[in-house]
Amino acid sequence: MRTSRGALAAELRSAVRPTEEQLRRFEKFLADKYKRKVPLRWEEDPALKQGFRLQVGADMYDWTMQGRVRQFRDYVRGLESGASNILPLMRQAVEDWAVSVSAEEIGEVVTVDGEIATVKGLDHVQYGEILLFSSGVKGMVQDLRRDGVSCILFGSGEEVSAGGMVRRTLKTAGMPVGEGFLGRVVDALGVPVDGRGRIMAEGYRPIEAPAPGILDRQPVNTPMETGLLAIDSMFPIGRGQRELIIGDRQTGKTAIALDAILNQKGKDMVCIYVAIGQKTGSVAQIVENLSRRGAMEYTAVVSAPASASAALQYIAPYAGCALGEYFMRQGRDVLIVYDDLSKHAIAYRTLSLLLERSPGREAFPGDVFYLHSRLLERAAHLSDELGGGSMTALPIVETQAGDVSAYIPTNIISITDGQIFLESDLFFAGQRPAVNVGLSVSRVGGDAQTKAMKKAVGTLRLDLAQYREMEVFTQFSSDLDDATKRQLTYGQGLMRLLRQPRYAPLSQHQQVIVLAAAMAHVMQDVPLERMDAFRAHLLSEVEAEAPDLCGRIDRTGRLDPEDREEIVSLAKHALESFSGKKGG
Repeated sequence: MRTSRGALAAELRSAVRPTEEQLRRFEKFLADKYKRKVPLRWEEDPALKQGFRLQVGADMYDWTMQGRVRQFRDYVRGLESGASNILPLMRQAVEDWAVSVSAEEIGEVVTVDGEIATVKGLDHVQYGEILLFSSGVKGMVQDLRRDGVSCILFGSGEEVSAGGMVRRTLKTAGMPVGEGFLGRVVDALGVPVDGRGRIMAEGYRPIEAPAPGILDRQPVNTPMETGLLAIDSMFPIGRGQRELIIGDRQTGKTAIALDAILNQKGKDMVCIYVAIGQKTGSVAQIVENLSRRGAMEYTAVVSAPASASAALQYIAPYAGCALGEYFMRQGRDVLIVYDDLSKHAIAYRTLSLLLERSPGREAFPGDVFYLHSRLLERAAHLSDELGGGSMTALPIVETQAGDVSAYIPTNIISITDGQIFLESDLFFAGQRPAVNVGLSVSRVGGDAQTKAMKKAVGTLRLDLAQYREMEVFTQFSSDLDDATKRQLTYGQGLMRLLRQPRYAPLSQHQQVIVLAAAMAHVMQDVPLERMDAFRAHLLSEVEAEAPDLCGRIDRTGRLDPEDREEIVSLAKHALESFSGKKGG
């Protein structure tokens, strides 16, 4: 302990009073270690059955039985793990091992307030370092102050009490990584929660890592197909892109993300789904749906449900991102879903208020923008020198009454490369996915869109925008000319065509066939209630009559003029046979 400025004092604690000879040896050790005379005081501690503890300032020398066992354990862990025969190595290690006379910085819990603990005595601790409390609970340093540090707890605050001992781990928060995590459900610390036993980790990555620099990236130039016609045609997503999915509660945001995961089957893409602040039952249902359709084989789920602490909800997306970076650095393609960042921001706000940080707009702390920017910037398409891997991020944000101008939505919109806005009115009208064409945009995905899709889309987005505008005006007029009626019918048909049931993704050639036929007005006269049936009939007819054409579109991503003409011709024949079936 420090008695005054620049002065040190030592405190020796043991169950039995040391002899005078032992005290002289302690004083000699202190003089040799600190190059000065250090006053020594003995304090009786009946809890120390064997051995003693010597505290000098912030340094702790632990010669108790527990301390020596811990030293031995750390020594054995430090041995080379890849040895072919471990037994001789361990035998020699035991023979060579001796208790080291090394200082260990020990802190003391001052206060515990819910999920926040204040600790004193750790003068050299770093921001983000993991601390180990005497009860076994771990915490992470979040505030460095003159009179101590504040840390968030990864366990129950009821297990931590004032006066308890706190040890430094000299490690920052990290996530175990490896192939074994695919098909598993883990918490924010990488611990399995699916009841299927331990996961053998292949490495350990810090949850907080710098984003790839400018020279470490390359442009987004490869499509990441969702299988949803409304998105792949008008708001395409490229590998390495960050595309926001935004909308009110219960408008199908998670459904879009899950369909995107399902569509990656057989495409050698790793998927990571991060559930933040959701009901445990909802997460279980998602896992069940993915398992039933064979998607869990290439998917890992990181869950920090609503019942988890705010600290675990706070680190969950960073943990999922660390797992994704492991695969990306191997040259693989990764799709990561953050569901959702609104609850993540709320968890961070809770911690910040408990840490007594100044609140700002909507009571969020001033660094809430940095909270999400340092997360989403880690999504990238790496350069070929770094393996050429990619990580595509689909963050989800929930709005209130369609207000995209709220604090968190505007922040994340400015960070991402576009957004898919889901409208409540469209959803309740039966339009699924309920994508608002006017407010949705993809800023870089067009560069990754295949030539076949670009040619097939044509003026689809413009036609839909004109239809939405015309629909508003026709509400005030009953007299419509034939051209306007035909335009309205055409727009209604397009909207109906973009409807797609859940868990039914379309391949590239299927999307191209439907779009090419639609833009050629082949479906103009198909009744709306028969549109879904005609689309299925059209796809089956073309796939049966022209399998080479379908394979060529999927393989090359091109649509030649003669191929387009063939599709339109086959679509007209399909319409005739479909009308014949109807008449029959």
